[in-house]
Amino acid sequence: MSNPQNTTAGVFPRRSLTRVRALTVTAMLSAIAFVLMFLDFSVPLIPSFVKMDISELPALLAAFALGPVYGTVVCLVKNLIHLMITSTAGAGELCNFLLGASFVIPAGLLYRRMKSRKGALIGVLIGSVIMALFSIPLNYYVTYPIYSNFMPIDAILGMYQAIRPSVNSLLECLIVFNAPFTLVKGLIDAALCFLIYKSLSPILHKGM
Repeated sequence: MSNPQNTTAGVFPRRSLTRVRALTVTAMLSAIAFVLMFLDFSVPLIPSFVKMDISELPALLAAFALGPVYGTVVCLVKNLIHLMITSTAGAGELCNFLLGASFVIPAGLLYRRMKSRKGALIGVLIGSVIMALFSIPLNYYVTYPIYSNFMPIDAILGMYQAIRPSVNSLLECLIVFNAPFTLVKGLIDAALCFLIYKSLSPILHKGM
């Protein structure tokens, strides 16, 4: 008969080691996400201050490999670091974190319930839609009111109207421009994740 004390002693160090490795992977992915935030770029038919980036990709990798909590942590850490070196009054970072979390949490939860390629695909599609829809009230009630302290809403609206003169309100701009933009952003992150996840899986799951 085995000694219960020895069995317990063997389990807890292994659990601790697994958690340390998960945190190490999370820290690595957070650093990559932070760097990717600076590799942003403008896209056609969107005002120049709305930038495209793929910094949710590492968070999505973490959500699939480690769970949605770790994916959310990646979103949080990258924005906390970004906040320390920029001066956007936290509006951009808050928006980026909340949108990223609204993307990776549904994707990670669904993948946890359906650990298959189909489950991952359904997860990222639902996550992308949720993120796109959530971007409308988040930008309307939180992000743009903060930005209006630096740039008048009329000026912001004018940048949208320069692209499509028929838009008459900020809410309409967010529905016509920002929501589809955010949806595409999520789908790009999802596509890239599907392309590289298998090759990175041994690194992400090592020792788990």
